[in-house]
Amino acid sequence: MQRTDIDPLCAAVQRDTRRWLERAVIGLNLCPFAKAVHTRGQIHYAVSRAGTPTLLLDDLMRELHDLTSFDPSVRETTLLMAPDCLAEFLQFNDFLKTADRVLEKLGLEGVIQLASFHPGYQFADAVDGDIANCTNRAPYPTLHLLRESSIDRAVASFPEAEAIFERNLETLKNLGPEGWDRLGIGRTAPHG
Repeated sequence: MQRTDIDPLCAAVQRDTRRWLERAVIGLNLCPFAKAVHTRGQIHYAVSRAGTPTLLLDDLMRELHDLTSFDPSVRETTLLMAPDCLAEFLQFNDFLKTADRVLEKLGLEGVIQLASFHPGYQFADAVDGDIANCTNRAPYPTLHLLRESSIDRAVASFPEAEAIFERNLETLKNLGPEGWDRLGIGRTAPHG
């Protein structure tokens, strides 16, 4: 991991990810729980400069340790972006199995949940151009480290949480690919 104040690429990745979060995730209300933690500054943005899945796992383990060592009022969640690794969605998807095994190995199953976002995200039953894929598309391969206790609280406070995905599909369908493109949430950092 490199500090963003000395690495322009890391700063650009964080900026792009914040813009995606603000314009798509919060702006379109794709995740009704994101706005509160964003507003309170409880999201940690970590950029891994790993060039291989093995090195990315090292960064993931470090971020898992850091997240669990912070009080949730300070750091509720972490977004770990990997601009130099797992550019192909199928590689990223395979990596997720390994990442879940790391959670198990560290005794964090039921404590931390991993959500995944990728610029080429594609649901198994969808074609590449399906707007539904955008619910999980981000500018960079990204692992979202979520506290299970936070998820439980959020779901308890949100009536019909299971309807979020269906509502998101309707929002994206109404927006369409052109509307998604107009959000201006793509990658500005050069490929590493």
